[in-house]
Formats: sequence, C-alpha cells, structure tokens
Amino acid sequence: MVIDYNKPDTERAILVGLAGRSTEKGRAHESLDELGRLAATAGARVIDKRVQVRPKVNPAFYIGKGLVDELRGRLDNGGANCVVFDDPLTPAQQRNLERELNAKVIDRSILILDIFARQARTAAARLQVELAQLEYTLPRLTGAWVHFSKQYGGIGAKGPGETQLEIDRRQVRDRIARLKRKLEKLDTQRATQRKKRQRLFKVALVGYTNAGKSTLFNRLTKANVSTANKLFTTLDSTTRVMSAGYPCQIVFSDTVGFIKKLPHQLVESFKSTLEEVHTADLLLHVADCSDENIVEHIQQTRSVLSEIDAGGIPYIMVYNKIDANPSFVAPLDNGSTAVMISAAEKIGLEALRAEIIARAGIDTKAEFNA
Repeated sequence: MVIDYNKPDTERAILVGLAGRSTEKGRAHESLDELGRLAATAGARVIDKRVQVRPKVNPAFYIGKGLVDELRGRLDNGGANCVVFDDPLTPAQQRNLERELNAKVIDRSILILDIFARQARTAAARLQVELAQLEYTLPRLTGAWVHFSKQYGGIGAKGPGETQLEIDRRQVRDRIARLKRKLEKLDTQRATQRKKRQRLFKVALVGYTNAGKSTLFNRLTKANVSTANKLFTTLDSTTRVMSAGYPCQIVFSDTVGFIKKLPHQLVESFKSTLEEVHTADLLLHVADCSDENIVEHIQQTRSVLSEIDAGGIPYIMVYNKIDANPSFVAPLDNGSTAVMISAAEKIGLEALRAEIIARAGIDTKAEFNA
C-alpha cells in the first residue's frame, strides 16, 4: 500500500521519548527510531523526534511543562497533528496532554495495538487483538469518567457519570468474556491438533519482528507465508509438517515477532498462539545481523521467551541477512550453536538443516533441496 502523505487526513507525528540521565539519551534516540518504524507501519509520517533528559517522570504530563509548550507551538504551526510517546502514558497524562496540545496523543502500546489490528487477517488473530485492545481500554474508562465528574462537578454530575461508567464497563467486560470463551474454543482445537503432532519433532521460529522468520520458514518448508519488509507481518502461528527433504517428519511453526516494550495485554492474549513456542522441542532464534541493535533485540526476545515459560527450550541462534553484513561476527553465546544464513539469498541453509537434523537425533547425509 502506498501512503499519500499529502492527504489532509494523513497523520503527521512528533515522537517523544524520555531519558533519565544524559548518558541514556543515545539509547532513547535508538528507541525513537524504532518507534518511527512502527509509526510508518501504521501509516503515519514522522515530522520530528524529541528526547527530554529528566530525572523523573512528570506525573501530570510525563514530560516537563517546557517541552509541552514547545510541542504546542510545533503543532500550532501546522507541521504535525499527532504526538506519539515511546513509553506508556497513564490515562490522566494522556488526557492532560491532549487538553494542552489540542491534538491526538498516543503511546507506544496503543500504536502497537493499532498495528496488530490492521495486520490481523485470521479470525483467531482478530479475536486476540480485540481482546488486548479492550483489556487496555477498560482501566482507562474510569479515568475518563473521573475527568468528566471533576470537570463538570456539582449537582447531577455524580449519579449520571457513575451510571454511564458502569454501563460502559459492563459492556466492555461482557465483550471480554465473550472473546475469551471464543478463544478457549480455538485453544481446544489447537490443543487437539498439537496432540496429533506429539510424536513429531517440533521446531518453532522465534525472534525480533522483521528479522526474516517468515522468509526462512518459507525456505525450510516450501510454504508461501506472507513476507514484507515491515514490522509484524506475521501475527498467526503457521505450522507445516515436513517429510520431503527430511529423513523424518518435522513440524515447523512460524510465530509472531517480538519487540521491546510489547504491551502486556498482547502477550497475554497471544499466549494461545505462542503455545507453539512453549511446546517446541527446538527453537530457531532468528536475528537480523544487519541490525545495529542486534544484541539488544536478542536479549529482548530471550526476555519474552522467559515470560511465556519457554526460556529453557534448546535453541539454535540463526543469524539472518548475512549477505547484508558479510563481516558479521556472532556474539559469544555459550548456550547455543550459531549458524549464519541469508534466507532471501539461500545462503547457509544446508548447514542449518544439518544442525536441525542433528538436534532431532537423526544421522543422515540426505541432500538439502531448499
């Protein structure tokens, strides 16, 4: 899809981050660069990026009042119409900022949830994303109606405000309950499918978003999973049982990519999808060796794996896109074998397949026809 940034309804965003100390400013800018890629994936154009060094968060605005005034001036000049914060905002902070700036204000969590909603294609993915969005919204309903009560106050405000709040909260909770019941049915179906594959050797591809997992999955299985050079192309786990080209049946599963500051609601709602990772015999941890932040991204992936109780599963470090960085040297990792590949250019796939077969306990010299 080509985005027309000249259209009046195109969102033009200012990105804002906070650094606790001046020494952290560089990392904050790196995080804003990733936030910019997220914004572009969502269809926005980044106009400016600002990092404020501040020892502690302003409870009212997250950032200092001086930067709030600067942002208002930038917005008033017509260059931007939206402000995106790199860290979660409280409902009160978001409300205060929108009032002061007279513009849309969102944070990284909302942005990621929006991208997931745009990218969701299957029924399961749509259910999981909606559940995450509602669970993110529910606690913010209270803040919205408290704001209403304080703003208008006086006689008559308390009763109607609380009544409407309870109606809204009940409707959201009812919808959450319905979504969870639907997901439970899908979980039962998936559990039945996994049970049928119990005796097979299960391999799951994991890694930071846009590391090239789906391209590698297609190479290993001759599948046709959608790929693109953007974040979160894959939201559903795709599974292929392979025997052709392998000496036994091996199950490969492609999974949703990870990212730092991933909203907790998404991890929770996608746990059923990530169950393919949890039950795997072997993980292929795919990392983009052309990415200057590769070490941080590897650590973030390991952190999410620990969160879903998959941190102890044996894994192979697969350094992808070696064609873009031929001089790359793998970081020292005593817990895993490292394999250098380029899934796009079909480099190193024979060595990777041999390592997978060795991990599966199969002794063979069968040729690889990826």
